[in-house]
Amino acid sequence: MEPGTARSHELKFQDRAQGKMTGISDVYSFDDHEILLATTAGMLTIRGKGLHVSRLCLEEGEVDVEGQIDSLIYSDSGRKNQKDKALLARLFR
Repeated sequence: MEPGTARSHELKFQDRAQGKMTGISDVYSFDDHEILLATTAGMLTIRGKGLHVSRLCLEEGEVDVEGQIDSLIYSDSGRKNQKDKALLARLFR
């Protein structure tokens, strides 16, 4: 992809168990219960159970996830900064 061109952001889920996403610029964190992604539409938090990133291609901006998907939450990019500050606070207690 050429610099300066915006990727379109698209979500496609099947039976709340599998999801394919485009327009992903970074994966900030993931575990069994939460995946935090930076997208062209803002920060996306995916919550559920048994979550797993099955395919990741940041060059193409694509991510595939599996597991029981309970919620999708979009927020402003400030969410990442708050998570970073919380992590630093826990490290330096």
